[in-house]
Amino acid sequence: MEYILVLLIVALLNGAIAYIDGLMEGIIPLTLYAEQYMSTLAGVDLFHSLFDIVFGFGVSLIVLKFLKKGFETYVLWSDGDADEEPIAILTNFFKAMAVAICFPTMYDWLATIVEEMSNKMLEAIGLATAYDWAGWVSGISSMGLVTAIFGLVFVIVYFILYFQFLMRGLEILILRVGIPLACVGLIDNDKGVFKPYMSKFFQSALSVVIQVSLAKLGVGLMMNMHIFWGVACMILAVRTPKFLQDFLITTGGGGGGAIVNNAYHSVRLVQMVKGIGK
Repeated sequence: MEYILVLLIVALLNGAIAYIDGLMEGIIPLTLYAEQYMSTLAGVDLFHSLFDIVFGFGVSLIVLKFLKKGFETYVLWSDGDADEEPIAILTNFFKAMAVAICFPTMYDWLATIVEEMSNKMLEAIGLATAYDWAGWVSGISSMGLVTAIFGLVFVIVYFILYFQFLMRGLEILILRVGIPLACVGLIDNDKGVFKPYMSKFFQSALSVVIQVSLAKLGVGLMMNMHIFWGVACMILAVRTPKFLQDFLITTGGGGGGAIVNNAYHSVRLVQMVKGIGK
């Protein structure tokens, strides 16, 4: 029975290596510039069409919010500090417009940094890129059922990681398209939604670097029959976004979380004062 299961797993692995051999090649450009691959497949320049539409709406909202905030602050005196110099809100307005207009160029700089950083990290890891997948499957088949099961788990996680890269590319594409709308938050002194938006953006970019490095390390370890370490690296690569989310995502000032937190501390302070009075 064990022999039959091993043969079945080996057959599955042999079928999988036809796809996974070159699966991770060019994964970083694919993630950072997903629209280029979509344009090649669909024949439509998807990103620039969507960005132009959202850019128009974003600029309109920035102008409207600037006028609304200025009117409510210096005419109605119902928002902000009327004693504050008008230059402050005017500076925020130009800042929002500058970021919305210049973001495509700034993103190209960021993508170049991410690619160079990833390449240097892969060079530092220094594991061979010409993997002998067929030899690995042959070695797995000779090491028993448990090893074969872990080999199958490794391949499954490998495919999951690849699809996660594709989803990360779509996520970065959506964030890039929506940046003009996020720039509306720069009109406010606390930057509104722009601050958590950019935190999410940098989390996605950093996730790509770490995941690619862990994927190459995991494959290299697995090729050298370090089964458990290889599987551990791949699983950690899949969990990287959640790991980074714990300390990279922050809420904008004045958000709901801050309100709840202030209310909680106020209630605790009142309870402490009552306790002292008793």
